[in-house]
Amino acid sequence: MKKFPITIAFLFMAVMVALLSGARVAEAVNCSPMELSSCAGAITSSSTPSSTCCNKLREQKPCLCGYIRNPALRPYVQSPGARKVAAKCGVPFPSC
Repeated sequence: MKKFPITIAFLFMAVMVALLSGARVAEAVNCSPMELSSCAGAITSSSTPSSTCCNKLREQKPCLCGYIRNPALRPYVQSPGARKVAAKCGVPFPSC
């Protein structure tokens, strides 16, 4: 009879571990165009994007189509400078 509560406790713990580890994997990206402020200099000039810029651009990649759909952000995201930075960072420009 004692095996039953132990089995349930073990099963409960296994489910909790699975849920908690899954929560970390499924964390959403915080879509904030301000996260890309480190790219401003490279976008507006011919300077090479910094590693910080490229890392942030990779992080914000799932958000780019949302930025393109925003009329206030579209001109910046679709600018030749932004495309140049994306290419130099190895981030494919989205086709939304």
